[in-house]
Amino acid sequence: MTNPATYLDPAEEKMELAVAYLDESLAHIRAGKANPKILDGIRVDYYGSQAPISNVANISVPDARTIVITPWEKSMFREIEKAIINSELGITPENNGEVIRLAIPPLTEDRRKQLVKQSKAEAEQAKVSVRNARRDAIEGLKKAVKQGMSEDVQKDAEGDVQKLHDKYLKKIDEIFVAKEKEILTV
Repeated sequence: MTNPATYLDPAEEKMELAVAYLDESLAHIRAGKANPKILDGIRVDYYGSQAPISNVANISVPDARTIVITPWEKSMFREIEKAIINSELGITPENNGEVIRLAIPPLTEDRRKQLVKQSKAEAEQAKVSVRNARRDAIEGLKKAVKQGMSEDVQKDAEGDVQKLHDKYLKKIDEIFVAKEKEILTV
């Protein structure tokens, strides 16, 4: 007889990964406050290979509206500036020869709505992943009945899968609501 945990555990793991991915992707959406994570996706040319800015410079946040980047090598100033300008960040870097400053402008109402929409799309994508994990687990349980699992055990396991599904959808909604509040707070 097949154990229901062989279907429940991978489903829960996939759901957990969907929530973690959502958390990570929402961290990259800027909400009007300086957050060094917005630079994570930007790569610079470092001796022929692409490296994250954090690997070639020190990044700090002295106040809520400024990110300061201190390159470890003088030659990296131009590369970092070029990478930031070419990114989708929409912020022009200021270079004084010592550090590169990024002044985070306050968000306009339209931009806030756009960011909420983007966050909602990310949350919806995470929900789809959770639903897919639930579907896969239920399909596996139905196949297990044909292999000798009792229908009572299968129905109980399906109920457990549904509870996991509901729990992770609730987590996704909570994460989205928190991000939406962060974006809309002026």
